[in-house]
Amino acid sequence: MSQNLFNDFDSVSSKQWKQQIQFELKGADYNETLVWESPEGIKVKPFYHIDEAQKPLTVATEASNFKIVQNIFVFDIEKSIRKAKDAIARGAESIRFTIENEETDITRLLSEINIGEIPVYLNLKFLSSDFIKKVNQAALSNNTIIHCLIDPIHQLASDGNWFDTKDNFEVLNTIASETENVSFININTTLYQNSGANMVQQLAYALAQTNEYFNRIQNIRQPVTFEVSVGTNYFFEIAKLRALRLLFNTLAKEYHHSFDCHIIATPTKRNKTLYDYNVNMLRTTTECMSAVLGGANAIANLAYDAIYHKDNEFGDRISRNQLLVLKHESYFDTVNNPADGAYYIESLTAQLAEKALVLFKEIEANGGLLKQLKEGTIQKKIQESAQKEQELFDSGKEILLGTNKYPNKNDRMSHDLELFPFIKIKPRKTLITPIIEKRLAEKLEQERLETEKEN
Repeated sequence: MSQNLFNDFDSVSSKQWKQQIQFELKGADYNETLVWESPEGIKVKPFYHIDEAQKPLTVATEASNFKIVQNIFVFDIEKSIRKAKDAIARGAESIRFTIENEETDITRLLSEINIGEIPVYLNLKFLSSDFIKKVNQAALSNNTIIHCLIDPIHQLASDGNWFDTKDNFEVLNTIASETENVSFININTTLYQNSGANMVQQLAYALAQTNEYFNRIQNIRQPVTFEVSVGTNYFFEIAKLRALRLLFNTLAKEYHHSFDCHIIATPTKRNKTLYDYNVNMLRTTTECMSAVLGGANAIANLAYDAIYHKDNEFGDRISRNQLLVLKHESYFDTVNNPADGAYYIESLTAQLAEKALVLFKEIEANGGLLKQLKEGTIQKKIQESAQKEQELFDSGKEILLGTNKYPNKNDRMSHDLELFPFIKIKPRKTLITPIIEKRLAEKLEQERLETEKEN
């Protein structure tokens, strides 16, 4: 028996494949029939061949080491500690605490978690160097690194105003000079995806946001963290995460920053639905798969009912178990760099990175991300992209099963809403026009809810 089965077959060139395809099409145009164009302007071919493959990209990912993250909102310290310990006992490998109040006893919270073995992320809704000093002390005592997810630029872009404190960058520089075991430079890109930006925009804005911090913060001694939303375009999302790492490392070298970035991925909210909500589990599963294969360091799944229910034990358990199945039953943790050598993914990665780099350079040539946010340019570009996607959904060309295709007319949701699942209008004075997250199905769902009330 041959040691290499492929030696028993003649090689087939890409030209021969295309000739055979054209023969099978019986006169139909190859490009019009089989080549489609993504919202990012990438033409996707029906097959990819070694004849046309570029030199493989060097994107080191460690799929075998991805951590399963449990989100916990901190309101009551003791309850949060119990919930964290319970989540760890049930398979969580990392905890992301969301903290809104600077008065939270962070020393007590961290002392009850084995932070030397369980990575901890602190999603802070405020900016305080004194608070970060306490976090740093806990990290030093346990000889570990704690990721503080504070992103003033995201705060400005999403809220319209900076954190309610003195100069935000001055505070970050104080943190940089007074802490050594805290990773505090965080680039939260979830807003761009959830508001409808295409992937090239997401990558370019992420890079421009990173550049703003590199220009303004001295002594960055820990990895930069990216929070990323992952959509349902499976292979494109794998390529997006790989392109992000590639672009970051390219930019970091210019600033002599030697650390690789740290990526936390979460499924997008943009395609999640109120009706036929169980389909959300299928969507988040493939999105988590993309995150693993794309090289996310940590993944915090989105509960199937997150858009309309408060945090609950059942939703948390199901979302955590989805990741546990991927890791322990689907063997997603057995191979590092799983996308290496896949011609299609390599091509997508290269094209996304190239297009994002062009857009990034355009942003920098026009004054940078902050300037363009203040002028409203970024908001306008995202709105244009979001509108194109919305039109595809409204016309039925972009499908969300159970919502704009095969809906269950007997499904009732008006009495099951614990959270308001639509855009909240909050008129107030802001420095800039905020970027607003919006799900594709919102208008259709509101119409269905009105119909429920009438009946």
